Amino acid sequence: MKRNNQLLIAGCSSILASIFHICFIFGGSDWYLFFGAGERMAQLAAEGDSYPTIITLVISSLLAVWGLYAFSGAGLILKLPFIKTCLVIITVFYLVRGIAGLIVPFVTTDPMAYQNSIAVWIIGSVICCIIGVYYLLGTLKLWRSF
Repeated sequence: MKRNNQLLIAGCSSILASIFHICFIFGGSDWYLFFGAGERMAQLAAEGDSYPTIITLVISSLLAVWGLYAFSGAGLILKLPFIKTCLVIITVFYLVRGIAGLIVPFVTTDPMAYQNSIAVWIIGSVICCIIGVYYLLGTLKLWRSF
């Protein structure tokens, strides 16, 4: 199998995002607020509520699994079950989150969308789009190799 650098980059990006989310737990309410988790999550974290920690651990775990699937597709680790299907789903999640985040804050009046600054929306969305494109390119390359 040819080396799949796109999935290697995608996997590293997901693992970094996973680690970054763990940092929220240690950074506390200021981190939750600054990085766009919203006022409610920041407030709960400041109060010592376990909800933000649990949600952040779930997100971090999901991102880590996504990274493992990318590494599997890149041939770095053993082949995980449903590799192609999972990589397609992961790609769709990243791209939909990225594209939606570039549109939603400009077309909605929902107050939930305005908990984050436009900068947080745009930066997070561009990052998701970039990671999604790496997953897309790597998944297409993997698909063609079978």
